[in-house]
Amino acid sequence: MPLVSMKDMLNKALEGKYAVGQFNINNLEWTQAILGAAEEEKSPVILGVSEGAARHMSGFYTVVKMVEGLIHDMKITVPVAIHLDHGSSFDKCKEAIDAGFTSVMIDDSHSPIDKNIETTKKVVEYAHAKGVSVEAEVGTVGGQEDDVIGGVMYAKLEDCVRIVKETGIDTLAPALGSVHGPYKGEPNLGFAEMEEIRNAISLPLVLHGGTGIPTHDIKKSISLGTSKINVNTENQIEFSKAVREVLAAKPDAYDPRAYIVPGRDAIKQTVIGKIREFGSNNQA
Repeated sequence: MPLVSMKDMLNKALEGKYAVGQFNINNLEWTQAILGAAEEEKSPVILGVSEGAARHMSGFYTVVKMVEGLIHDMKITVPVAIHLDHGSSFDKCKEAIDAGFTSVMIDDSHSPIDKNIETTKKVVEYAHAKGVSVEAEVGTVGGQEDDVIGGVMYAKLEDCVRIVKETGIDTLAPALGSVHGPYKGEPNLGFAEMEEIRNAISLPLVLHGGTGIPTHDIKKSISLGTSKINVNTENQIEFSKAVREVLAAKPDAYDPRAYIVPGRDAIKQTVIGKIREFGSNNQA
């Protein structure tokens, strides 16, 4: 099945009151695990690629060809989108689109809203002409993920309304208290603000920093219009844990497959759990 835009899958999720997971990839095994989990659960899936991860894997073109090859060889039948996570500029979004990405996030949330809108509109015009979906962010998600560092700054309702109306984006990530990386203490999401934004715009909402958010908060977020939830840290933790266990038990192991495969299996099981938690299983 060819790669698809995430627009239709998120609109369907919004209508069906579930969320599609964006699971970030870092290498071949990461991608195998996520695709395998999605196929097994019959779930649509979004493969997130940060600029840092793309550099690690040699570039956007290499990432696209790797994903396309795996979809072919693994006989993947569920909808798969490949999405630039936190694109830092129009040029980076264009580079990803030209390489074959089917979705991009332009993150100019650290700029004043007028500049954010201006940059986002330029990305939307280029992306939509090529059938590529666009996500934008308003406010600031806290914590650190690759090149993205920031403190939490809640999205303003009027800014959310403006960016949707003036740019034509397909989905919006309003910062409402979530963070990248592990949470220190219990997450405190702004559900009242989420509901206000949901009522003011008709687009699917995105929740960044999905690792560590309790299931009851995930379910509430979905009920308030969240249709895409990003997960990265949890897979990194589970992969590293599995690898450490193998190397601790077999300190003389040197074949990388001896420890990478258990790490890959740990990611797959984690993703299966998230797919079921988000309710996207059997929605492909």
